[in-house]
Amino acid sequence: MIDHIGLAVSDIARSRAFYEAALAPLGIAPLMTFGADQSESGGATVGFGKSNDPFFWIGDNERPWEGTHVAFRVETRAEVDAFHRAALDAGGQDNGAPGLRPKYGPNYSAAFVHDPDGINVEAVCYATE
Repeated sequence: MIDHIGLAVSDIARSRAFYEAALAPLGIAPLMTFGADQSESGGATVGFGKSNDPFFWIGDNERPWEGTHVAFRVETRAEVDAFHRAALDAGGQDNGAPGLRPKYGPNYSAAFVHDPDGINVEAVCYATE
């Protein structure tokens, strides 16, 4: 299952205003905001979602066509590890080894790779162990 997707934008304030208005009829609103100094990516980011679940992210750290990000939700941390190993074995480039990312949540365990075209792909697990 896809957990979340991220898009790079050229102007975070303008894009936030656009998506806030466009997604409001769907019940989707900004739930999390990180400044450039708080974000792993080095740019300002805004997470939109509902029911306290941000699943659509925008960020201004990369050029719009370079900032594509997709995260796949998995059930176990072992699957996160297996994804990372398999992706590297298949020619992907490491973009973050498996491990906890507590700034995203207490049980946020993830691994990141760049695919052959440089797209940031993630496996994420919310299990407590």
